[in-house]
Amino acid sequence: MHYSGVERRRSERIHARFVVSYRILEEVDNVDITQTKNLSLGGMLLTTNRSFPEGTHLALEIRLPFDRNPIIIVGRVLESREISKDLIYDTRLIFLAIDEKHRSIIKETVDFNVRKDNK
Repeated sequence: MHYSGVERRRSERIHARFVVSYRILEEVDNVDITQTKNLSLGGMLLTTNRSFPEGTHLALEIRLPFDRNPIIIVGRVLESREISKDLIYDTRLIFLAIDEKHRSIIKETVDFNVRKDNK
């Protein structure tokens, strides 16, 4: 099901799967691994195995094709919606802390995929 309302995103979003590890920022352990469902300069949508309350800060490591090192990002949960009862959740995040180098790698990845999709 696709959203049919007014588009409020400021950044172009690509539907792509990249490996992400995530944990609640304040927790040292309890890391989980998943994939993105989509990605933009401002945030991402992940599939998670638990629901996160709105406002939860997550520490994220994402692997993108234009850098061999993982990108470290802090994100804030906007929504965590149950997809499969007590099993799968779509979790939307906005990026809070990202350095300029990593921001440019995300931009390069988004731009590359937009060009590829528009061919």
